This record gives sequence, structure tokens and C-alpha cells, in this order.
Amino acid sequence: MIKTKMVLLSALVSCALISGCKDDKPAHVSIEFMHSSVEQERQAVITTLIKRFEKANPDISVKQVPVEEDAYNTKVITLARSGSLPEVIETSHDYAKVMDKEQLIDRDAVANVIQKVGEDIFYDGVLRIVRTEDGSAWTGVPVSAWIGGIWYRKDILAQAGLDEPKNWETLLAAAQKLYDPAHKKYGIALPTAESVLTEQSFSQFALSNNANVFNAQGNITFNTPEMNQALGYYRDLAATTMPGSNDIMEVKDAFMNGTAPMAIYSTYILPAIIKEGDPQNVGFVVPTEKTAAVYGMLTSLTITNGQKEEETAAAEKFVAFMEQADNIADWVMMSPGAALPVNKEVVKTQTWQNNSVIKALGELPAQLIAELPNIQVFGAVGDKNFTRMGDVTGSGVISTTVHNVTVGKADLPTTLQKSQQKLDALVGQR
Repeated sequence: MIKTKMVLLSALVSCALISGCKDDKPAHVSIEFMHSSVEQERQAVITTLIKRFEKANPDISVKQVPVEEDAYNTKVITLARSGSLPEVIETSHDYAKVMDKEQLIDRDAVANVIQKVGEDIFYDGVLRIVRTEDGSAWTGVPVSAWIGGIWYRKDILAQAGLDEPKNWETLLAAAQKLYDPAHKKYGIALPTAESVLTEQSFSQFALSNNANVFNAQGNITFNTPEMNQALGYYRDLAATTMPGSNDIMEVKDAFMNGTAPMAIYSTYILPAIIKEGDPQNVGFVVPTEKTAAVYGMLTSLTITNGQKEEETAAAEKFVAFMEQADNIADWVMMSPGAALPVNKEVVKTQTWQNNSVIKALGELPAQLIAELPNIQVFGAVGDKNFTRMGDVTGSGVISTTVHNVTVGKADLPTTLQKSQQKLDALVGQR
């Protein structure tokens, strides 16, 4: 009897040690997903996605951590210092560079997901924007994007006998012809304030003229003939805009109330255009000189460092799940039109094709998506994305340069030279 009990106990111990036993169940894993969708309707979409994931993966639980956008970056730093970073974090490609610099990103886990879903599932040029500084890895898995460019009223340009502005020359000529300050009508609503929007807008013109803030060696290249030409052009274009320092609200309001029939703004102007009732009267072009340059901001899901092996594996599963066509379509459709899909499969889904906003915009969404390969940003050179670009933007040197030359009427060569010196001191030449 004793021998029988010992044999039974031995069998039970063996079963506990061998994963192939029928009653053996995988340990339950809980992970957190931090995002900036604090609105109730958006949280509801994410809740549905999480439930869908948990049903397919009953051994994994995902907890939402919604954080207000204004407090987002600070929250990441606070959580990192306390060793409690969520396993999955929504982030812009800009802030992902900061996270990567601080070694907060699990590069291998991100690469595992991208390789699992396939690099070719993303539109051309998208993965280039989330490359690390050394060009060897990615800072996140892209899920959506918004882009900026020139919006114009088709009817007003047609009444003035103007064609769609295709390059610098035709854009400036159109703005000058439409400029009528005596009747409070301006050629183009152009950002000129000391703000991030001004830097973003100017960057499109600079990059379309092959002028970047960094070269391939990581040195500052601000005071160059190409940058001088771009800044001079922006100054001339600004002569046709509203007086004073124009920022987000001034630019958007001027375009929406008819003060300016052209404006530089992101795709997030589309909800207001749709509400206005005639979205197909609005066209979109990008600054083009030597090349086309679209300012774009990519949103990615990144996987953080320092997690347990099983948590990282669960995070990889969740991010890969989010990239599945129907799931990523639901994510993008939280901001239809304003947020663009970076995954080619989205436009094939019924969620995309049957969306009333997408239908109302006609051919515009396809045109906007087609611009994704033209995304260029300051600090990205080839397959390198220099992390110090965040310091450059944070310093405000570029937007102040643009403001001083346009609104302040400062001497252009002198201003560029001083700005180069400031950036050299900030970044340090290599």
C-alpha cells in the first residue's frame, strides 16, 4: 500500500514537471497598455480591441493606462524612474527617439513584431521614419500617421484663374495674386510664431530644397546655401499671410473663415472641413522644389525594456494582434481622415471602405496615403534618425529663426549664422 502511494506521488510530481501533461495550463500574464486616448468613445474602441485580443489569448490580460497628451511624456519619465513602465506604450516617432536614447525600448521585441507581420505590410518610407539613430533597429511598430501640407479652396483658385500650385514658384505666385490686405484677404495662412508648428511647416520647404539640420555624420548643417534659399522663400511667402505671429488657431481660423484660401496645416483640419459641408472643394499639395517633402508624424506602439520574459512575449503578441487588418482599421478609424493608415491592409477592410467620413472625402484619402513615401523630417538622414533633433526642437532655435526673419524682419544671413552657432553649442560638433 505504501509502495503504491509512493508510485502515485512520483507520477504526480513528474506530471507537474513535464509541460505535456493534460492538466498543465500556461501561467496567466498581465500587461499594461499606455495610450493618449482619454476620450470615452476612444477608450471604448480600445476596450473592444483588448477584449478581442483576450478572447484569442485567454492566458493574457491587458490593462489600459490612458494618460492626457499634455502629461504624457512626463508620465513616461516618472514611470521609468520608478521601474513601472507599461509593457506597451503608444508614442510618436519623435518621442520614441527620446525613449530609445534612454534605453527604454526593447529593440529586439519591436523587431520581432515587425518581422512577424512583415516589413512589406507598411507603405514605402514608413519604417524609415522609425529607424534608430544607428539605422540598425526600429523604435516602434507604426500604427497610424498624420501629415502636413498645403490646403487650398478649389473654387477660389479657379475664380482667380489659378491652377493647383505644384511647386515653390506657382505657390508664391498664387499667394501673391490672392493677397488683398485692404479687404482683409490674404494669400496663405502660414505659421510664423515661435512654435513647433512653425518649425514643422518650414521644415517641408527646407527639406524639399535638400536642406537638413544634420548631415550623415551627425553635424549641424543649418547655415547652408540651401537653408538660406528655403528661409528666404518662406519669408517671401510670409509676406502674403496675416500680420503678426500666426500659430495653430490663427492658421486654422483663417482658412476656415475664408480669410485665406490656402493654409499650411495637418490632416487634423479635415474634421472641420467635413463639418463645413463641402470637403471635395478642398485640395491638398505638398511643398516641392528639388523634391517633394511632406511633414509627417507617425504613431507607433513600442515595447519597453526591463520586463519579465513572459510579459515581453505577451506584449509582442498584443502589438502583432493590433497590426491585423480589422484591428488596426478600428484604431485608425478613431480619427477618420485625420489619422492615416500606415498598414496597407486597412484600405481593404469594410471598416475603411464603408466609413461615412472616408466616403465624403472622395479621392482625398487615397491622395494623402500616396504621400506617405514623401515624408521627410529634420534630423532624419538616410536610415539614421538623430536623437539630438529632439534637443534642437526643444531649444526653439529653428522656430525663433523663422519668426525673426518673417515677423521680425531680421537680416537673413546674420540670423542663420547666429542660429548655426547656437545649435553647434547645443549639440556639439562631432
